Amino acid sequence: MTEIGLSRELVGALHELARVKRLLVALDFDGTLAPEVDDPELARAIPEARAAVLTLLDLPNTRVALVSGRSLASLEQVSNLPDNALLVGSHGIEIRLDHAGDTVTLDTTEIHQVSVLNDVLGEVADSFDQVWLEKKPAGFALHTRLATDHNSRVAHLVALSEATAEIENLKVRRGKDVLEFSVRGETKGDALEYLRAYTSASAVFYAGDDVTDEDAFSALGSNDLGLKSGSGETLAAHRVPGPHQVAQVLALLAEFRDGTSHEQ
Repeated sequence: MTEIGLSRELVGALHELARVKRLLVALDFDGTLAPEVDDPELARAIPEARAAVLTLLDLPNTRVALVSGRSLASLEQVSNLPDNALLVGSHGIEIRLDHAGDTVTLDTTEIHQVSVLNDVLGEVADSFDQVWLEKKPAGFALHTRLATDHNSRVAHLVALSEATAEIENLKVRRGKDVLEFSVRGETKGDALEYLRAYTSASAVFYAGDDVTDEDAFSALGSNDLGLKSGSGETLAAHRVPGPHQVAQVLALLAEFRDGTSHEQ
């Protein structure tokens, strides 16, 4: 282990990654830059993580993107980053690039499906204490973080059964104490590939903590680096305990990249 508590393998991989010509640093927000909190709108990146992200944003040939399951509006609010940060919300359905952000336009069928989801999931949320529904651009997220284990489990089972019975080809994502339903099928992996092409990245660094981040990890190649924040099975090659260590990794990556001659 190094003096900052990161493995030698991870530090070595960061040193190599810092040398690439064009680097994309893509990051989940909740559980990665920010601790999990009961009220999602009160989440904020820890100061060390925010400082490292701002440093990376100022480096040449380096782009930083947040890739979140949050709606784009929510992500903009809680992250409060400069305009040169790329933002992806709703698992890739919403994207804010260097110009005006893409908007979500649902067709007539999708609008009807969202309305049906609202009715079905709204009834489920109303049936259990501390279960609530968050509207997303192409669906909803059923949150059960504050509910009892029993109510959370039953609410998920009922919501899954009734929603999939009403709508064919519904996209369902399981997260930490949340079940997300969408009439669109984009994933964080799709978003990462889009960002890779948009930024012409030579390599990608991706950090995330949730099950939905595995789609992004699966999109990484041999020259990329994946970092899992927290516990759980993962495809990422490296792991740290949580946001404070993610901040250390980002600060070290910024230090290496600032002091390294990039490949030509």
